This record gives sequence, C-alpha cells and structure tokens, in this order.
Amino acid sequence: MNVIHELVCYTHQMDKLRSLEIFLATCDGGSFATAARACNTDPSTVSKAIGRLEAQLELTLFQRSTRQLRITTAGQRYADTVRKMVQDLSACEEELQHLNDSPSGTLRISTAVCYGHLYLRPLLRAFCLRYPDIKLELEINDLHVDIIDNDIDIALRTGYIKDSRLIARRLSPMDFLICASPQYLKAYGTPKSRDDFHQHQWIGFRIKETQQLQPVFLPNQQGDYEHFDISRSHITDDGEAMAHMCADGLGFAQLPHFLAKQGLESGELVSLYPYFRPPQPDNGVFAIYPKREFLPVKVKIFIEFMTTSLTAIGESTNHTWAENWPSIIDFRH
Repeated sequence: MNVIHELVCYTHQMDKLRSLEIFLATCDGGSFATAARACNTDPSTVSKAIGRLEAQLELTLFQRSTRQLRITTAGQRYADTVRKMVQDLSACEEELQHLNDSPSGTLRISTAVCYGHLYLRPLLRAFCLRYPDIKLELEINDLHVDIIDNDIDIALRTGYIKDSRLIARRLSPMDFLICASPQYLKAYGTPKSRDDFHQHQWIGFRIKETQQLQPVFLPNQQGDYEHFDISRSHITDDGEAMAHMCADGLGFAQLPHFLAKQGLESGELVSLYPYFRPPQPDNGVFAIYPKREFLPVKVKIFIEFMTTSLTAIGESTNHTWAENWPSIIDFRH
C-alpha cells in the first residue's frame, strides 16, 4: 500500500507541475489554443488543466467568454508567484549543472596507507595545481570504511568488498615481487631452490583487519607460483616498514609492486623471481566510489588524473611495470 500511495502522490505532483506549465502558457498566450500549441497538446487538455487548478484553489483564474479569455486579479497574483517559482527552480538547476561542470568543491579521499604515501601523495601537488578550486580532505588508513556513511567521495584500496551501492574500478593489478637487499645476498647467498629459503630469514606481513600473516607464494621448477609454508624471522603490520627492513638486510620479503618500486629503482632491493599476480578478481588497486546516475565532475577528473598518472609509470587496468622488471632467477625461460 505504501508503494501505491507514493506512486499516486508522485503522479499528482507531476500533474500539478504540468498544470502550472499550462497555466503560465495560457497567461502568456491569451487563449487555450495558443497555450495548447506552446505545450504541444490540445485546447481541451488546456481547459481541463486550468479547471483542475481552479478547483484545487477554489478560485477563478480566468474569466471566459466566447470571444475572450481574461485573467482575474487572483489569477494574476498566482501567475506572478508561479513564474517566480519556475525562475528560481531554473536558476537553481543551472547553478547545480554549473557546479557539476566545473571541477570545484571539497574532494574527500580515503586511501590505503602504503599506496597513499608512495603513489598518491607525490601526485597531489600536480593535481592541485591543475584544479585549484578543488580542496582535498585526505584520510589514510587500511580499514575498509563505509564510504557512504562517512561521506567519502572516492577510496583507493588494494582489493574491495562487494557492495551493490558502490562502483569498484580497477586502476591496476597488484603484483608481488620476492625481494632482498644486495648486502643480504652477499652475506648469506642466493637460494638455489625453494627449500633453501628455510635456511634464510624472512620478513612477514600481518594484516591488521584479520591479524593473519600474508601468505607467501614462490615459484616451482616450472615457474608456477604455489603457496609456500615458511616461518617468519620478523613480522610487521606496516608495509613501508617491511620494505625498509628488507632493504636494511633483515631478510627476504614478498612486496606489492608499489612497495618494491622505490627500493628496486634505487638499487637497495633486487627481485629474485618474475612477478606474481594473484588470480582472484578482487586482486588489484581499485578506485571505489558510490554508484550514482551522475558522477560528480570532481570525482571523474580525479579518476582520469590517476589513470593518466599511472599510465606514465607503466601501469594500467591489466598491467604494471613489474611485468618487465628483471629478476635474478627466471624459471619462465
């Protein structure tokens, strides 16, 4: 019954708006026939619409005769009010459209910690210079917060939670690299097989939300990655700390590509094997935002900016730079 009631109310509202449109056209045209042409209908429909308004208001809006249609004093006052209302509505719509066409306002971004520090933060100055009317609010944490309840415009997350209210657009896969420092390899040697890792130190990552250790995957002799059960010599729940510990020579670490990039480029880290990409559909870095018919321009241009910026460093929806990074051991050739 509630649905039917809402539908009836909606229909009445639409009929009222149509009647007001016809009423103003009649005022401007001076006749039902002229109003009918302006509203793409017929004189009978115009007459009925005016009649309904008069019945609702219990007022006579037009004095009718066979040769003339004349607006009454009450009708003129009503027309002035309706016309102002329509003008205000039109101005409001134009203003809202202008806001949606212009990149401005506050953009609230939530980002995973490591990705935010290593990938997003270095890009923010260029973004702000390009769009000076956008003010940023940056929230950095590894929790999958409810972005709708927390009024967040867009979240950058490694992985996503299925939610019919949200759109999850993958910016790039998340590729993993088995890394070590050159100093560590010089001191303890390079493993010749997977079993050799049992004789080496390993840095583990504890996932904050689950308190579980991130699983380790190593390639077999055919180069296919398999889960590898190994004890961790050191454990941290901070990704950047894990990368730094690895670079400091505390052992091997399986690092996401965005964590390994800086150390590999500087030579503080080397990659032992070709990249590993988990096959799950939620693997990757995603831009997550509320599902809506009209995406705010500030969100749209931010996604476009991120996409362009990632392309410049060799990343896209299905690729990362890690695919082409050289490794010490390559079982795939």
